[in-house]
Formats: sequence, C-alpha cells, structure tokens
Amino acid sequence: MRSEQLSEGRGDATESAAVAPGDEQHQSGGRSFKRVAAATLIGTLIEGYDFVLYGVAAALVFPQVFFPALGSAAGTIASLATLGVAFVARPIGALLFGHFGDRLGRKRMLVATVLTMGLGTTLMGLLPSAESIGIAAPILLVLLRFVQGLAVGGEWAGSVLFATEHAPADRRGLYSMFPQIGHSLPVGLSAASLLIVSVSIGQEDFINWGWRIPFLASALLLVAGLIIRAGVEETPVFVDEKERGGTVKVPLFDAFQDKPSAILRGAGVPLVAIMFIYVGNSFLAGYGVKQLGIEQANVLAAISIAGVMYAVFTVFSALLSDRIGRKRTIVGAQVLAALWALALFPIIGTGSVAAFYIGLSVTFALAGATYGAVGAYLPEQFPTRYRYTAAGVSYNIGGVLGGGVAPLVAPLVISSAGAPVFGVVLAVLCCVAVACTLSLKENTGNLD
Repeated sequence: MRSEQLSEGRGDATESAAVAPGDEQHQSGGRSFKRVAAATLIGTLIEGYDFVLYGVAAALVFPQVFFPALGSAAGTIASLATLGVAFVARPIGALLFGHFGDRLGRKRMLVATVLTMGLGTTLMGLLPSAESIGIAAPILLVLLRFVQGLAVGGEWAGSVLFATEHAPADRRGLYSMFPQIGHSLPVGLSAASLLIVSVSIGQEDFINWGWRIPFLASALLLVAGLIIRAGVEETPVFVDEKERGGTVKVPLFDAFQDKPSAILRGAGVPLVAIMFIYVGNSFLAGYGVKQLGIEQANVLAAISIAGVMYAVFTVFSALLSDRIGRKRTIVGAQVLAALWALALFPIIGTGSVAAFYIGLSVTFALAGATYGAVGAYLPEQFPTRYRYTAAGVSYNIGGVLGGGVAPLVAPLVISSAGAPVFGVVLAVLCCVAVACTLSLKENTGNLD
C-alpha cells in the first residue's frame, strides 16, 4: 500500500513529529500563531456560512421558490430533503479531498475546498425560480447542494488538521478552536443576514429576490479566504512525515486496514453537535413559524442569539479539553444533551416566544459544548499518513446521520407520534454518541 518512498525498516515505530510544547516557531512552520488561526478560521467561516445559510433558507424560503407546486407541507418536506443531498455528498468529499490531502498536503486542499464552496453558493444566488424555468430549478438546486456537500466534506478535516498539526501537544484544543469557531459562528451570522434583509425589504420582496443577497455576498468572503489561505505554509507534521517515509498511494485502504472500527466509532463523536445544530437550524425554524405561530423575524432572531451561544460554548469546550481531556469534555456534554432532548419539545411546545428562544439557545449551547473538543479529539485517533482521510470520513458519517437524516425524519415522526417522541429519538442518538466517544482512546500525546 505504501509508496516506494517509504523507508525500509520503518516498521510500526514512528518518530514523533510534534515538538515540545511552547516551541511555536517550529510548530507554525515559521508563521505566527495568528496566521495559522486566521487561515483556519476564515475558510471554515466561509464554508459554514454558506452551508448553514442554505439550511435556514430551505426551511423558510425554498418551499415557495423551488417547490411551489407541492403546497406548503409537501414543499417544506421536499425542501428539507435537499439538505440530505449534501450529507450524502459529504463522505464522498471527505474521500476525495482526504485522498489528495494525505498525498499532496493539507494546504492545497484548504484552497480547493473554499473555492468549491464559494462558487457553489454564489451560483445558488443566481439560480432562477421554479416559476421561471420549471423543474430545472429544483434539479439545479440539488446539484449545487451536492457541490456544497463535497466542499464541506473535505473542509472540516483539512482545517482541523492544519490547526492541530501546527499545535504543541498541550495546546491542540486551543489551536483547533479556531476552525471550530469558523463552523459555529455562521449559525448566527447566516440567520442574522437573512433577518436583516427580510426586515429591510418586506416579506414579499424577500421571497421574490431578497433571499439571494446573502448568497451572492459569499463571493466577497471567497476572495478573502483564498488570499489568506494561499499565504500559509504546509504543516510541519505532514512535511516531516513525507520526508521520513513518503505518502501512501491509497490512504483509504490503509485507514480501513489499520483502524476500521475507530473510523466507524468516531462517527458518533460529532453526532450530537451536528444533530442539534441542524434540527435546531433547519427543522425548528419552520416548526416555530408554521406549528407554533411565531413570527419569522422572531425565529431568525432566536437562531441568531442561539448561534452566539453555540460559538461561546465551542470556545469553552475547546479550551476545557486542554485542561481536563477531550473525552471527559465531550462525554459530559453529550450526557447533558441526552437529558435536554427529552425536555426540549415540551418546553417549546408551550408556544411562548420566550420558551422558543430558551429552547434554541440551550440546544445550540450543548451542541457547542460537545463540538469544541472534537476538532482535536478525532485527528488524535489516527496517524499522519492517512489522518485526513480517516478523520474526514469518520466525521462526515456522523454528519449524514445527524445533519441529513435527523431533520428529515423530524416532521415524519412528529406528525405520526408527536413531538415528545422525536425528543426520545434524539436522546437515544445522544446515548449512542456517548458509547462511541467512550470507546475511543484519549490521545493527547504527540501526533505520529
């Protein structure tokens, strides 16, 4: 499986690629900590903004724009179903970008993923409605959503690896915090951007054309991301691995030959965070407006505030993981999430606007509490030679279950059995996540 560059006699022993804690000049490849932080933050911020923006629009706008012939209920289900397209594409993106990331380097893939996402989202903003071009409109929407999924599938692993492979062993939580923030901040930013446009121009114009503005604005973010990421250097861990032993020909084969169980169990580690965010951001947005009778502006404002909670607790989780360990941090938050899942729908079911705000804020806070530490925990499970592929595939399998399936089945379960039953489903999935996380090893030592 290894390339001819692999040194003879290397065996299973691998020299540590990480340096002593505090040797940040080597760890940052001659670049400052700020440069590494900026490169990982800006790219994930763009990708997260684009990806999450679609989720909010799918609940509030796309049923009328791309699925008007289906009616309100069926149009909403069809629109939310397009979310699943991206989550099917995510593991494919993880394999594609992971393969080349393990062979060619992390930096090149960071540029490729942000370019792919930016172009896909900008084109969404230019897409004609179903009224203009008929069935071609939703078909093109699905294709562009697939492109988004490919980009996100490769982005997460690339960005967190770029951060953790630059970091001293005792500060990986801190370094990986920045790409994780980049994924958490857009939850509030995307909802806020739609809220500002909606309030500024009125509901009718918002549906007709206003929703396109935040999508087209992605082009400006894309330019900024490309400039920043083009200026960073490859991670010293990858460079050292390549110089010592070369790269593997097919990283996927090596990964599943060495650690198939860890890859599958690792999918449960990010499950709670992804599930809570996409249920809250996509399903509950529409549920609040259509089932609870809450005004759209209030729903978008609630998501914006909850997004801030998500970002704050992501930071808290990442920093805490450097002090008490990744596993303890993640499992503690997952257990609390399981208990909260049982209380969520009875609370927001009261129909109170305040209860809706509280419900979303606590849900997003618990998502952040599990998410912050994941950026260091998953990469630490796998060796450098196939880390991009293994961590990316593991994370995105969890993404399919949490972000693609959960929001889609939510209206089906609630309509047939009631909202509290769906809360039980969420709690059971949280327990599965706890079991998966506990089964993996705490590995805060040097990356091999």
